[in-house]
Amino acid sequence: MYKMSKAKKGVVWEDREVLFDLPFDFLKLRAGEKVFDRIEPIEDTKGNSGMKGRLVVTNLRIIWHSLGSPRINLSIGLNCFLSTNTKIVNSGLRGTTQALYVLAGYRTNKYEFVFTNLSPNCVRHYTSVVGVHKSYAVSRLYRDLKLRGAFIHNKQLRVLPLEKISLNESGIWNLSSESGNLGTMIVSNVRIVWYADINDAFNISMPYITIESIAIRDSKFGEALVIVIRATSGGYVLGFRADPKEKLRPLLTELQTLHQAYTEKPVFGVEMNWGTEVAKPSHDFIEELEEIGEPRGEMGPSLYLASQQAHAKEDSDIQPVYNPYLGLAIEPLKEGFTLKSLFEVQTSS
Repeated sequence: MYKMSKAKKGVVWEDREVLFDLPFDFLKLRAGEKVFDRIEPIEDTKGNSGMKGRLVVTNLRIIWHSLGSPRINLSIGLNCFLSTNTKIVNSGLRGTTQALYVLAGYRTNKYEFVFTNLSPNCVRHYTSVVGVHKSYAVSRLYRDLKLRGAFIHNKQLRVLPLEKISLNESGIWNLSSESGNLGTMIVSNVRIVWYADINDAFNISMPYITIESIAIRDSKFGEALVIVIRATSGGYVLGFRADPKEKLRPLLTELQTLHQAYTEKPVFGVEMNWGTEVAKPSHDFIEELEEIGEPRGEMGPSLYLASQQAHAKEDSDIQPVYNPYLGLAIEPLKEGFTLKSLFEVQTSS
């Protein structure tokens, strides 16, 4: 099956990718993801003109799916947004009207999306999407690694609204230089922060979402606390030692416990205040899609090829096999896929 399932084990991809025609499993809300708004009927005017659909706005992405055929869907991560605007368009269902325009970027590609609200004089789809994206943009310290930031003032951490301090440990050396830099480590429910005692502008903020692992390893300074940052956040390997060294292992235990707790229940920092409006449902809408009808189960040719490319290196030793259907030698298909199913997806897209 699709190896993107590793995302379910902690790698957050929902806000950082633009994907189409996803299987239902990848439309399900991940831990920490919540729905802010669900609006229908919404037309994906540029990609699926004339088709009624539903727009789901979460704290990580916006999802659109056809109401009649939910396997026709798209997921746009909020981190991929380049701009939002309104645009006069020619809708297949409403004629000439004003719509929400979203420009998104993913990898080397740019995508234009146009969403038209089919309910007359309703702009909720615009206000919801723009509002949530603004909240996402101003809460990046919950999710992005930051070097030499303004989050320390007079040796005090500027605490985020949903942040709770668990530990304030002095005598922690950053091993980024030959001699190391003495500083203080502040540990909370969402991140690890270190700053130098002699200059608090020399600092780093490491949200748990960016951390691959935390362990103790040997170094030229003796035992060191090593924090490995995910490749998507820079791929840094950061070393720290404690003075006295006896507090290093208790510190490791505390950090690993908080990291695991965050992984199980992430805090993404995106909050919305709807004022007097009734709060939007936060339950997983995927159950409703399953009642409408299962997708065919394929990820579609674009996602299939993407998964093949992503794992090309680890599969480089696999030899081609002869396929009697094509009369050619081809790379073995991933488990769960057939040539017939891929051709069916291709012809229907």
